[in-house]
Amino acid sequence: MTLISVVVPAFNEEYTVGDIIDRLKGTLEEINAKSEIIVVDDCSMDTTAEVSKHRGVMVYSFKQHMGKGYALRAGFAKAKGEIIVTIDSDGSNRPEELPLLLEPVLQNQADLVIGSRFSGTTGTSGKKFNAAGVRLFNKIVRTLTGAVVTDSQSGYRVMRNRVLKGLNLRSGTYEIESEMLVKIAHHRFRICEVPVSFEQRTYGVSTLDPIFDGLKILMSIFTSYLRD
Repeated sequence: MTLISVVVPAFNEEYTVGDIIDRLKGTLEEINAKSEIIVVDDCSMDTTAEVSKHRGVMVYSFKQHMGKGYALRAGFAKAKGEIIVTIDSDGSNRPEELPLLLEPVLQNQADLVIGSRFSGTTGTSGKKFNAAGVRLFNKIVRTLTGAVVTDSQSGYRVMRNRVLKGLNLRSGTYEIESEMLVKIAHHRFRICEVPVSFEQRTYGVSTLDPIFDGLKILMSIFTSYLRD
């Protein structure tokens, strides 16, 4: 049976991470999947780590705050599964939709599946400014790599572990999604999207700065393409 590793980066998400873990467990049990859940605690100042450990999953905690990119890279290094899942810990994604993302990979139809907030017919609750930025990044990625995606910045993804091998990921913060996508597309792996639900966080505060992080994402798209 194929092992599925779910990597959950978390920073100050004590109010949501427990619910995400519980729902992930329930969903994975429903589809009878052999799995491991890895929470990477990015030096949270609340009880994120304790809440996660209480649910019996693997938890790796940083001694200082490093960023989402570092957290995901650490999780990838620990993951043993043939299939890797990434999902945010703020409650914006629905673990119940994971089977939809897994199916194209399990059916050998894709190497990377992105859960798109913008490809479905149902609107999502998010900031218009962020959505405009995503559209810009989508266009640049398409121009450089030919990959046609509607949500290049989605953190809800399923991919084969072998796809990550040799990518030499460098990102430390939110630009990690762009770096992964550009390098995977550049290697001509098969990429597809499935529509997913999305809800703006109801607890806590996002650390994403639309201007500063937006510029980092933009730079990452170009540098990932040139350095690949």
